[in-house]
Amino acid sequence: MASYLVTSFSGMSTGRRTAGGEVGKAGTGSGAPGEAQGAVRVRVRVRGRLGRPSGLGDLQGSVGPAASRPRCQASCRDKEAKKPAANGNGISPPRPAGSTGRLPPLRSEAAWDEEPPGLAGGPGGSGAGSSAAEAPPGTLALLLDEGSKQLPQAIIIGVKKGGTRALLEFLRVHPDVRAVGAEPHFFDRSYDKGLAWYRDLMPRTLDGQITMEKTPSYFVTREAPARISAMSKDTKLIVVVRDPVTRAISDYTQTLSKRPDIPTFESLTFKNRSTGLIDTSWSAIQIGIYAKHLEHWLRHFPLGQMLFVSGERLISDPAGELGRVQDFLGLKRIITDKHFYFNKTKGFPCLKKAEGSSKPHCLGKTKGRTHPDIDRDVVRRLRDFYRPFNLKFYQMTGQDFGWDG
Repeated sequence: MASYLVTSFSGMSTGRRTAGGEVGKAGTGSGAPGEAQGAVRVRVRVRGRLGRPSGLGDLQGSVGPAASRPRCQASCRDKEAKKPAANGNGISPPRPAGSTGRLPPLRSEAAWDEEPPGLAGGPGGSGAGSSAAEAPPGTLALLLDEGSKQLPQAIIIGVKKGGTRALLEFLRVHPDVRAVGAEPHFFDRSYDKGLAWYRDLMPRTLDGQITMEKTPSYFVTREAPARISAMSKDTKLIVVVRDPVTRAISDYTQTLSKRPDIPTFESLTFKNRSTGLIDTSWSAIQIGIYAKHLEHWLRHFPLGQMLFVSGERLISDPAGELGRVQDFLGLKRIITDKHFYFNKTKGFPCLKKAEGSSKPHCLGKTKGRTHPDIDRDVVRRLRDFYRPFNLKFYQMTGQDFGWDG
């Protein structure tokens, strides 16, 4: 038999006792030291493993100290329910009109943060706030230490400046997706810390939920394919790709915003501009040679275990691309057109309602930066350089992304 203690369900008064547990009220001498007045302590005794709850309907109990009390009959419970609950000052607060004194449904009326801001999988990890009326699915089970941390079954492995953050933010709307908020960088920077360390970064998940993470640099890390395969050969891999020329300019723009003194895009592009020799050692150029990087991945994973998402279509038709992703992950198509609206100022689609929030949510201010003007001749030479690699990538993936039309 396990006992769970839940605090901070403020504003709850009376309830009724069932065989499943009991509810004690703090603030009258029965609460633990340091508890706020008016807080309610919910003690639940559970035999066996909890299933996936949808609310508090099966966790209602009687109000009073957590000591043993004689079992009430129906008439006794009615009298108990009519007694006003005293606050810490001994004054009985007025009961709202129409109140029955029973505990409200937890999923629809209780307010809490699923995890502290910025932690894995919680609303803070994506910059979204929490809402009393819209706690993320499975929150009660997580609060009661239900669920477990799993290694990811799906990873967004790339590419940088392709649209990976947008994809993850959109996916987090799905109730069966749980994702790490920050990029773990395990398979490229922290592999020596071990899988136990990596798993501990993951959010708790319930049966039927998928654990995910995203680290765009994995796609261009030579060791990453073998390392992920060693973890699990069944891992599903998602790659968000974008026109390599505009991706390179976006990459440069991001660096420029942090280091305004760097050389111009044009000077970094060429080893020798007079001969037109492209400097493929520059990461902004090298990342966009997608076919070269994909070859390494196909040595360890079959093509059918990889999904290639168009960064351009993720902007023009987010619901369509999210439909493909949900199908690939074996999820029900819950994320649809109704979840998005287009922000004309930023030029990006935004969520009408982000995870754990009742407010619209757009990606951060770093998204949609204005690109610097690049010499047209340099852009033309870059398109010529990437064309054969793009065509090979189309052949390898079986998709024409239209970057050379």
